Amino acid sequence: MIERKAYLLAGPTASGKSAIAATLAREMGAWILSADSMLVYAGMDIGTAKPPRDEIEEFHMGGVDVVTPAEEFSSGAWLRAAAEWVKTIPADVPIVIVGGTGLYFSALLRGLDRKWEKPPPEYPVIQIDRAVVRERIAARLDGMFMSGLEEEKRKLHEKYPVWSKTAALAIGYRDGDDREKILIRTCQLAKRQDTWFRHQATPIYVEPTVDSVRACWKTRGPWTVRFLV
Repeated sequence: MIERKAYLLAGPTASGKSAIAATLAREMGAWILSADSMLVYAGMDIGTAKPPRDEIEEFHMGGVDVVTPAEEFSSGAWLRAAAEWVKTIPADVPIVIVGGTGLYFSALLRGLDRKWEKPPPEYPVIQIDRAVVRERIAARLDGMFMSGLEEEKRKLHEKYPVWSKTAALAIGYRDGDDREKILIRTCQLAKRQDTWFRHQATPIYVEPTVDSVRACWKTRGPWTVRFLV
């Protein structure tokens, strides 16, 4: 087991968490671990709002492009991939962990097999009005279609005719997914994420701003996380 200190930030999709984390990681000279269950799939870039390649390289980002859409993935697999990633980080380099998959945060902070503890793990979660999130999702979705989401989906299904059960859950990559269906499903995802953090974590709610997250990290962080190797 490797024990490291890390700065955590969770939140629903389109809450701005990735951009905030990138700004603060740049200030700190930190590496970033993605805690997002869809960013693990190589080639699923536009539809998952994956960070641009130069940003992935800048932050030595872990948890990204781990498997193909044909491969199954799980929280345990993510923990193993995260452990391999953390082995490459110099001891003096800070770590930032950001994402919307609550189970990944829970796995890091309390393990997968341990009995549930009360209270649940405490970490910062972005709190944002759902109407604002819906507007952001809609705007982001327009950008995805303009950037070639349909073509990306077509090429991926040609390359991988059979997808794993976990990859098939990705919003925007199903046959027949049009803009309205994707919008509805993404808004539903954001609501489920909010519910998870409210009931399965002890959220430290922060505003969706760099200053709010920076202040939280300064007073409450960093957090101790355990990577199983």
